[in-house]
Amino acid sequence: MPPTRTHFPKSRTVVLVVDVINPFDFPGGQKFARAAVRTARAIARLADRARRADVPVIFVNDNLGRWRSDSDALIDHCIRSGAASARIVQILRPRKEDFVVLKSTISGFHQTPLEAMLRQGEVGTIVLAGFVTGNCVLFTAADAYMRDFKLIVPRDCVADQTGDMHNSALKKMRDLLKAKTPVASAIRLRH
Repeated sequence: MPPTRTHFPKSRTVVLVVDVINPFDFPGGQKFARAAVRTARAIARLADRARRADVPVIFVNDNLGRWRSDSDALIDHCIRSGAASARIVQILRPRKEDFVVLKSTISGFHQTPLEAMLRQGEVGTIVLAGFVTGNCVLFTAADAYMRDFKLIVPRDCVADQTGDMHNSALKKMRDLLKAKTPVASAIRLRH
């Protein structure tokens, strides 16, 4: 019997959604989650456009210290955690055709199979969305840049605890990581 091989679809572009499956149990998290519903809806529209264009959607999410590769249990935990987190998870729940990578640190690349998936798919551009702009989104973007991926960070598909923090992180990504930061509706998604 031949060895088992995983396959990731060939695509020049992927949509990477960072840390949206979240109980928002950090200080100020419930307030953040209530404010982030608008961003969650924008991310959902972006993900739907990507699926229609046959562009893979990958959810990269913190494992919340649970150390199990069980995204369904993670989703159930977040839904039970409270109204604010449940609302976002229901808006952004991964679909069966999506990919899910669980991470244990702030970068979606560090010690995960993400880079191997992207290389197998011959991906050149990452459209990066999610929470929080100046933390996990920024560090995932930095690791993508160091791996020579082109970055697009739609500014309406990321959120931070304050507008100043959000804008500062976007500026860093533009200035240091050469990221483009248009609104999501201006992005042409191509397989």
